Amino acid sequence: MEQLLEQPVRLHGVRVGYVVDVILDASEGLPMGLEVRCLDGRHRFLPMAAATPAGPEVVIDSPFALLETDELDFYRSRGVSLRRGRESAA
Repeated sequence: MEQLLEQPVRLHGVRVGYVVDVILDASEGLPMGLEVRCLDGRHRFLPMAAATPAGPEVVIDSPFALLETDELDFYRSRGVSLRRGRESAA
């Protein structure tokens, strides 16, 4: 999952942001979704079911796949941050 960090997120070939974190299920450690910093500066939640890792990028089919800050906060509060876990291990 670490390979997803910093990858660009593209919609029909247009970069809309980049991955800043992977949010993992707290009990099983499976990825629930990605925290994406969009080009407008806002952080949004991208569910893994709507994300297609494709080599050096993540592809989405709809801008509606990027959920707003409230949803991101919901998943952050129930999951585990891959980035924060990696930083605390260093």
